[in-house]
Amino acid sequence: MRSLTRGAAAPSFDWWPPLGWWPDRARDLLGERLPVPSASATFALPARAESVYTARERATDTLRGWDLGHLADGVTLVVSELATNALRHGLAPATRWPADPIRLSLVRRGPLLTCAIADPGRAVPVMRDPGALEPGGLGLHIVDSLSVRWGWSPIAPYGKAVWAVLDATAGAPETGSGRF
Repeated sequence: MRSLTRGAAAPSFDWWPPLGWWPDRARDLLGERLPVPSASATFALPARAESVYTARERATDTLRGWDLGHLADGVTLVVSELATNALRHGLAPATRWPADPIRLSLVRRGPLLTCAIADPGRAVPVMRDPGALEPGGLGLHIVDSLSVRWGWSPIAPYGKAVWAVLDATAGAPETGSGRF
Protein backbone atom coordinates (compact mmCIF):
# COMPACT_ATOMS: atom_id res chain seq x y z
CA MET A 1 0.00 0.00 0.00
CA ARG A 2 1.33 3.43 -0.80
CA SER A 3 0.38 6.45 1.22
CA LEU A 4 1.45 10.03 1.00
CA THR A 5 2.38 11.97 4.06
CA ARG A 6 0.76 15.39 4.13
CA GLY A 7 3.20 18.00 2.94
CA ALA A 8 5.83 15.45 1.95
CA ALA A 9 7.21 15.33 -1.55
CA ALA A 10 7.98 11.60 -1.61
CA PRO A 11 5.78 8.57 -0.93
CA SER A 12 6.26 6.75 2.36
CA PHE A 13 6.31 3.04 3.02
CA ASP A 14 3.09 2.13 4.85
CA TRP A 15 2.25 -1.59 4.75
CA TRP A 16 -0.22 -3.25 7.07
CA PRO A 17 -1.23 -6.86 6.40
CA PRO A 18 -4.72 -6.98 4.92
CA LEU A 19 -7.40 -8.93 6.75
CA GLY A 20 -6.86 -12.63 6.15
CA TRP A 21 -3.24 -12.18 5.03
CA TRP A 22 -1.07 -15.27 4.98
CA PRO A 23 2.09 -15.85 2.92
CA ASP A 24 1.15 -17.38 -0.43
CA ARG A 25 4.04 -19.82 -0.32
CA ALA A 26 2.82 -21.14 3.04
CA ARG A 27 -0.90 -21.53 2.25
CA ASP A 28 -0.51 -25.29 1.84
CA LEU A 29 0.37 -25.50 5.54
CA LEU A 30 -3.18 -24.43 6.37
CA GLY A 31 -4.68 -27.53 4.74
CA GLU A 32 -7.97 -27.68 2.86
CA ARG A 33 -9.80 -25.22 5.09
CA LEU A 34 -8.34 -21.77 5.41
CA PRO A 35 -9.00 -20.87 9.04
CA VAL A 36 -9.58 -17.20 9.65
CA PRO A 37 -6.91 -15.54 11.75
CA SER A 38 -7.69 -16.15 15.37
CA ALA A 39 -5.40 -13.27 16.29
CA SER A 40 -3.13 -10.70 14.67
CA ALA A 41 -1.05 -7.74 15.74
CA THR A 42 1.08 -5.26 13.80
CA PHE A 43 3.57 -2.77 15.19
CA ALA A 44 5.34 0.10 13.43
CA LEU A 45 8.98 0.34 14.46
CA PRO A 46 11.26 3.28 13.70
CA ALA A 47 14.34 2.67 11.56
CA ARG A 48 16.69 2.61 14.56
CA ALA A 49 18.84 -0.12 16.10
CA GLU A 50 16.82 -0.13 19.34
CA SER A 51 13.80 -1.25 17.34
CA VAL A 52 15.17 -4.80 17.40
CA TYR A 53 14.76 -4.82 21.18
CA THR A 54 11.31 -3.24 20.86
CA ALA A 55 10.27 -5.88 18.31
CA ARG A 56 11.31 -8.68 20.68
CA GLU A 57 9.45 -7.02 23.54
CA ARG A 58 6.26 -6.52 21.50
CA ALA A 59 6.39 -10.12 20.26
CA THR A 60 6.84 -11.50 23.79
CA ASP A 61 3.99 -9.38 25.18
CA THR A 62 1.71 -10.39 22.31
CA LEU A 63 2.48 -14.10 22.72
CA ARG A 64 1.75 -13.92 26.45
CA GLY A 65 -1.57 -12.21 25.70
CA TRP A 66 -2.43 -15.06 23.34
CA ASP A 67 -1.39 -17.72 25.90
CA LEU A 68 1.54 -18.67 23.67
CA GLY A 69 4.28 -17.69 26.09
CA HIS A 70 5.95 -21.07 25.52
CA LEU A 71 6.92 -19.83 22.02
CA ALA A 72 8.62 -16.66 23.27
CA ASP A 73 12.23 -17.88 23.08
CA GLY A 74 12.00 -19.08 19.48
CA VAL A 75 9.79 -16.26 18.24
CA THR A 76 11.94 -13.53 19.79
CA LEU A 77 15.00 -15.04 18.12
CA VAL A 78 13.24 -15.15 14.74
CA VAL A 79 11.88 -11.61 15.16
CA SER A 80 15.31 -10.37 16.21
CA GLU A 81 16.99 -11.85 13.13
CA LEU A 82 14.32 -10.59 10.72
CA ALA A 83 14.26 -7.10 12.24
CA THR A 84 18.05 -6.86 12.18
CA ASN A 85 18.10 -7.88 8.51
CA ALA A 86 15.40 -5.32 7.69
CA LEU A 87 17.40 -2.56 9.33
CA ARG A 88 20.71 -3.63 7.78
CA HIS A 89 19.57 -4.55 4.28
CA GLY A 90 15.98 -3.35 3.79
CA LEU A 91 16.53 0.33 4.41
CA ALA A 92 19.55 0.98 2.20
CA PRO A 93 20.18 3.57 1.06
CA ALA A 94 19.18 5.06 4.39
CA THR A 95 18.91 8.56 2.99
CA ARG A 96 15.98 7.55 0.81
CA TRP A 97 13.74 6.31 3.63
CA PRO A 98 14.91 8.10 6.77
CA ALA A 99 11.46 8.30 8.35
CA ASP A 100 9.96 5.05 7.07
CA PRO A 101 9.32 2.48 9.73
CA ILE A 102 9.60 -1.24 9.47
CA ARG A 103 6.55 -3.27 10.52
CA LEU A 104 6.36 -6.34 12.72
CA SER A 105 3.25 -8.45 12.17
CA LEU A 106 2.23 -11.55 14.09
CA VAL A 107 -0.64 -13.58 12.63
CA ARG A 108 -2.04 -16.71 14.25
CA ARG A 109 -4.13 -19.19 12.29
CA GLY A 110 -5.05 -22.36 14.11
CA PRO A 111 -1.85 -24.10 15.22
CA LEU A 112 0.40 -21.83 13.12
CA LEU A 113 1.98 -18.46 13.85
CA THR A 114 3.53 -16.21 11.22
CA CYS A 115 6.07 -13.56 12.14
CA ALA A 116 6.59 -11.02 9.35
CA ILE A 117 8.84 -8.00 9.11
CA ALA A 118 8.02 -5.57 6.29
CA ASP A 119 10.54 -3.05 5.01
CA PRO A 120 10.72 -0.71 2.00
CA GLY A 121 13.80 -2.37 0.46
CA ARG A 122 13.85 -4.19 -2.86
CA ALA A 123 16.74 -6.55 -2.08
CA VAL A 124 15.56 -10.10 -1.48
CA PRO A 125 16.84 -12.12 1.49
CA VAL A 126 19.48 -14.70 0.61
CA MET A 127 20.64 -17.47 2.90
CA ARG A 128 24.40 -17.57 2.65
CA ASP A 129 27.13 -19.80 4.00
CA PRO A 130 29.67 -17.59 5.76
CA GLY A 131 33.23 -18.74 6.33
CA ALA A 132 34.27 -20.08 9.72
CA LEU A 133 35.92 -16.80 10.72
CA GLU A 134 33.28 -14.52 9.22
CA PRO A 135 31.20 -12.60 11.78
CA GLY A 136 27.50 -12.85 11.10
CA GLY A 137 25.66 -14.30 8.16
CA LEU A 138 23.86 -17.04 10.08
CA GLY A 139 20.60 -15.20 10.79
CA LEU A 140 18.50 -16.85 8.11
CA HIS A 141 19.93 -20.24 9.07
CA ILE A 142 18.60 -19.62 12.58
CA VAL A 143 15.21 -18.58 11.17
CA ASP A 144 15.16 -21.69 8.98
CA SER A 145 15.94 -24.00 11.90
CA LEU A 146 13.17 -22.55 14.11
CA SER A 147 10.41 -22.29 11.52
CA VAL A 148 8.22 -24.69 9.59
CA ARG A 149 8.82 -22.50 6.53
CA TRP A 150 10.18 -19.04 5.83
CA GLY A 151 10.32 -16.81 2.78
CA TRP A 152 9.47 -13.36 1.52
CA SER A 153 6.61 -11.72 -0.32
CA PRO A 154 6.86 -8.58 -2.47
CA ILE A 155 4.77 -5.57 -1.54
CA ALA A 156 3.52 -3.26 -4.29
CA PRO A 157 4.71 -0.75 -5.36
CA TYR A 158 7.96 -1.47 -3.48
CA GLY A 159 9.16 -3.28 -0.41
CA LYS A 160 8.81 -6.78 0.93
CA ALA A 161 7.65 -8.81 3.91
CA VAL A 162 10.08 -11.44 5.13
CA TRP A 163 8.14 -14.04 7.10
CA ALA A 164 8.56 -17.23 9.09
CA VAL A 165 5.80 -19.68 10.01
CA LEU A 166 6.17 -21.42 13.36
CA ASP A 167 4.23 -24.30 14.86
CA ALA A 168 2.31 -22.87 17.84
CA THR A 169 1.88 -26.37 19.30
CA ALA A 170 5.64 -26.97 19.51
CA GLY A 171 6.76 -26.94 23.12
CA ALA A 172 3.21 -26.29 24.34
CA PRO A 173 2.52 -27.30 27.92
CA GLU A 174 0.81 -30.66 28.00
CA THR A 175 -2.76 -30.84 29.17
CA GLY A 176 -3.05 -34.38 30.29
CA SER A 177 -5.27 -36.36 32.59
CA GLY A 178 -3.51 -35.05 35.65
CA ARG A 179 -1.88 -38.41 36.40
CA PHE A 180 1.81 -38.55 37.20
